[in-house]
Amino acid sequence: MAWTRVSAERLVELLGSLPDGMPAYAALASRLRRLVAEGRLAADTRLPSERELAVGLRLSRTTVTRAYGEFVGTGHAIARQGSGTVVRVPGDGRGALGGVFAPRDVGDGVIDLTCAAPAAVPAVHHAFQRAFEQLPAQLRGSGYYPEGLPELREKIAAQYATRGVPTDPAQVIVTTGAQSSLAIVTRLLVRPGARVLTESPSYPNAIETIRGGGGRLVGHAMGDDGWHVPTLATTLVRARPVLGLLTPDFQNPTGALMDASTRAAVAGAFDRTETVSLIDESSAELLLDDLAMPAPFAAFHRGAITVGSASKALWGGFRVGWIRAPHSVIPRLVRARVTLDLGSSVMDQLAVSYLLDDLENALEDRRSSLRRGRDTMARELRRQLPAWSFRMPAGGLSLWCRLPEPVGPAVVEAAERHGVLGVPGGRFSVDGGHESRLRLPFTGDPATFREAVARLARAYADALAGSGPTTRDRRPLIA
Repeated sequence: MAWTRVSAERLVELLGSLPDGMPAYAALASRLRRLVAEGRLAADTRLPSERELAVGLRLSRTTVTRAYGEFVGTGHAIARQGSGTVVRVPGDGRGALGGVFAPRDVGDGVIDLTCAAPAAVPAVHHAFQRAFEQLPAQLRGSGYYPEGLPELREKIAAQYATRGVPTDPAQVIVTTGAQSSLAIVTRLLVRPGARVLTESPSYPNAIETIRGGGGRLVGHAMGDDGWHVPTLATTLVRARPVLGLLTPDFQNPTGALMDASTRAAVAGAFDRTETVSLIDESSAELLLDDLAMPAPFAAFHRGAITVGSASKALWGGFRVGWIRAPHSVIPRLVRARVTLDLGSSVMDQLAVSYLLDDLENALEDRRSSLRRGRDTMARELRRQLPAWSFRMPAGGLSLWCRLPEPVGPAVVEAAERHGVLGVPGGRFSVDGGHESRLRLPFTGDPATFREAVARLARAYADALAGSGPTTRDRRPLIA
């Protein structure tokens, strides 16, 4: 069933001006296929009726009917009596190369752009020294803290209060990371066959965690301007998901930041459909531009379950994350948690607790290095690959690049031959598409970015020339 319906008004906006030099029906079909390739029309999206779209585009109904027919004929949609025309993604719907990617040992001169995770902030070394000094007091106990070290829970709660969401430490559970937090919530709330709304594109491991728990994903296609509230609200009404997983703060991989008015509108839509909101704030601290951050989503939706992590802000080697949830949900989350693990490393919790005492100082180091990386990567892309486009994110860890042609998988494969490891955009898709996208992290050494982009430019030329086969890769993605 098509859980998402795009209105004629919205589709006209997405289509833009139809290309010249071909019949109107062919131009419309071509543009529809492009929207699927870019992921801006998600799988299982019901298109407006031929009459509605004809009125919106000021074309004849015959033209739209013929365009829809060609769209169906190329495998990009199905037409069913009573259901209209529903988008399908041709081929394997699990991502352009099917596998996942990971940081790994690479040869000399190879530049790895697969992992959107930075090195540790300078204060981490001292934090572990302080943690080691405090460790003897912990050795008298069992070392198991299923809810987390009390002092760390207090400091996490205080951070939420500083951001505008008063929080009781009893509302916080410390986990081994945001991915662990997601698995715990999924274990508690998602039964086999239950529908879960999430953005498309989204973090691949989040997608697989929900699928692994038996959830049926319903994708909300992210546009160039982020979330489209009317479409999202309609999807919630039609699909009635038990859970809505969103990343409103520098969404991975698009970098989109949800403004306050959109948060309020989305929260209202969740309330009206009694959908639990699961909010990933892993990158919420990574603001790089001089602007005011909106309040956390929990300030707009009181029942929100929020997950966070020390990995992106401080260091991925910290296996420390957390869940903030209403008091009534915490005992059930703890019971679900102990079926997966019994607690995070005490040493890691002590170190993170120390860093939270002066978080802003540590974050300034992180933001400064990311800002330099973002600006360098953007400058080199504009200089060496001017045909590629992207929206400069106000924060986060990566650029979400659009190529003029749907050759992302071929570029990634060719890039590896030129000494650059990358991830195609289709890997982030809920149900396929995004073949014209690449995610480029700016978390590495900016000194390598000029050469990285030069190699990508050569790989892009190879992809356009059709040199070399496209194979499937099965390496796991970490961040």
